[in-house]
This record gives sequence, C-alpha cells and structure tokens, in this order.
Amino acid sequence: MRTDQQPIRIALFAPDGRMGKAIAAAIQQDAGFALDQDRGDVLVDFSVPDALQASLDKAISAGVPILVGTTGLDDLADSRIAEAAKQVAVLRAANTSLGVAVLSDLVERAARALGPDWDIEILEMHHRNKADAPSGTALALGHAAALGRGGEPDSERGRDGTGLKREAGAIGFASLRGGSVAGEHDVIFAADDERLILSHRAENRMIFARGALAAARFLVGKPAGLYGMRDVIGGS
Repeated sequence: MRTDQQPIRIALFAPDGRMGKAIAAAIQQDAGFALDQDRGDVLVDFSVPDALQASLDKAISAGVPILVGTTGLDDLADSRIAEAAKQVAVLRAANTSLGVAVLSDLVERAARALGPDWDIEILEMHHRNKADAPSGTALALGHAAALGRGGEPDSERGRDGTGLKREAGAIGFASLRGGSVAGEHDVIFAADDERLILSHRAENRMIFARGALAAARFLVGKPAGLYGMRDVIGGS
C-alpha cells in the first residue's frame, strides 16, 4: 500500500528495450517515481506483440494497472486488451507523447469543423529499424480524424502504380523510413486552393518516456477500464 507522499513505483515489463531504458532514465530524473520490478504500482509494457498476453496476465495477477505502449497489435490483441480492462485499468497508447495526445485532439476537431470536402492525408517518418507501417501513431491520428467525421471511412495505404484515383472520403497514409528519426507526423487537410497541416516532431525518445510516466501517474487508483492518452491530458 502506497501513500500520496511515496513515489509511484514503476515495474517495466521489458526493461532492456529502448523504451524500457528511456523510462528508467526518466524515473531517475523524477523524485515522484521509483523503479520497482517486484512491487510496482503500475506495470509498463513497451515490448513486442507476442508478449502482450504475458504482460496483461502479470498485471491482472498483481492487481495493478498497466500501460500498453506496444504497437503493431492485431485484432486478437484488441480483444485481449478489452478483456483485461474488465479486471484492471489498462491505458493503451500507440504514442505516449503529450504533444501527440494534443495533436490527436486537434485532428478530431479539425476533421469535424472542415467536413468531408477536405481530403485527409497522414505522413509519418521513423528510424530505419521500425518494423510496422503505418506507425501506430499515424493510425491513431487517422482514427481521430474518422471520429471527427462521425464514422470510420476507408483508408488508402502505400499507393503505387498508374491510373490511381483517390476514393472520396478516404484517409491516406504514407510511411517513410530512414536514419535515426524518433518520429514525425503530419496530418494534411487539403481542399481546393488551401491546405491545413497539423504536425508533431519528436526530437528525442525521452518525450515518450516522460509521457509514459504522466500516464502511469494518471493510472494510479483508476478503476478497471480502457483508457488512452486523451484521458491523461483531459481531452474530450
């Protein structure tokens, strides 16, 4: 049992991964948190899709909330997360940057305000070793745009060839890979004679680590259920 005066104890499911190491470094810089692999108040999982069930089982067994930051999850993972959320608080985030959480909120508002006559294209770029495309963040931004439009329109990915025609209402995705880019996302709203571009640039992986700690703080004491970064920033 922890008190409000005690630091929030974080257990890392994959402590040796890139994000695990970044979160451990962020914990060292913040007296409000402590790393405790045995008695964590919150379990944090930035691992691989195949390990999802093991991390969910660990959280349920310990009776603690879990932050799932793993990307590239499939429909089976969706159902597993939904089942786990009936027993513990689960925060699922394709991107734990607070800036991206705000961007998602802005994208939904823009899509609602501009309406279906504006085409929506999402461009993302990541480091050369990223294995999934489009990025989980890009897909989440597409979902936010779809919510703003009041539905779930078709997506167009990786266009290639000739004689192509853009489908009305579709949301397009393009993925770039190269170098050591931590993450870049542009959501482009294009109409006749004008464009609106909402962008986010991740300059260092530590922004995701700090956002993960903000999410962990949010999760402490929360009832069972499924949450997202929009809940962390208080978005609608």
